[in-house]
Amino acid sequence: MTRIVETLAEISAPYDALLCDLWGCVHDGEKPLTEAVAALREFRAAGKDRKVILITNAARQKAAVAADLDRIGLPRDTWDDIASSGDTARAAMFRGAVGAKVWFIGEPRDDVFFEPMPEVADAVAIERVALEQAEGIVCTGPFDAQADPEVLRPQLLWAKQNGLKLLCANPDVVVDRGEVRDWCAGAVAGLYEEMGGESLYFGKPQPAIYDLARTRLANVGGTIDPSRILAIGDGIRTDIKGALGEDLDSLFITGGLAAEDTGTIRQPDPAKLEKFIAIEMVTPTFAAGFLR
Repeated sequence: MTRIVETLAEISAPYDALLCDLWGCVHDGEKPLTEAVAALREFRAAGKDRKVILITNAARQKAAVAADLDRIGLPRDTWDDIASSGDTARAAMFRGAVGAKVWFIGEPRDDVFFEPMPEVADAVAIERVALEQAEGIVCTGPFDAQADPEVLRPQLLWAKQNGLKLLCANPDVVVDRGEVRDWCAGAVAGLYEEMGGESLYFGKPQPAIYDLARTRLANVGGTIDPSRILAIGDGIRTDIKGALGEDLDSLFITGGLAAEDTGTIRQPDPAKLEKFIAIEMVTPTFAAGFLR
């Protein structure tokens, strides 16, 4: 049974670390959420050994994510380190997961995805090519986040017929940027699978990003027992499913992607939350309307 709580502070005493999602929990794509900033600061201030690892399905590496957070004004004293799906996806790409010649689906801002990754030994020399010359596909998101991924169906059909694998650097299907809903790489990868193609996913709920998060947590705070780690997120199929797979307690933020389904205004409607959880067959430990 999921317990509905008002604030993080109500339940934080047993935990030494947070694995906290970003988009929809800490910021809305345009600005930090004031109550979430205060909650993370309060958590970290309550004990010198308390740590916050931001765990995000952003399709860019840690340095690029940190730069984005600085740009929108998220204070540095709210977090200790970052684990991104971009980190794990880049490592797979440079190890040759979809070949050396790749067709890239994404926006120009995600060109940083292809920057060298010295920590991968014997990295494959990646070359971006036209679809017809490609050995595989790398997707960080649609070319246009506002356009239905269906517009890519002709290219994806050709790719499927020629046996190309698609590396999905962000398993999220949609995110909300302020009042606007954007399509993500997960929508493209899902369409490709529906068409019979093969998609390789990196990020929540896949195990690799949690391995990376634990490594980065150890680097900043030592080894922490999993029972003392709380995962926070607004994606039931990514954040909460991933936490369950890693045997971690979770706090489901219902006012993000699931706000309509859970009837969230300030807090979720208990009956709608219970119905939503039953449909998704993923049960969080706790739920709150917003991170505060």
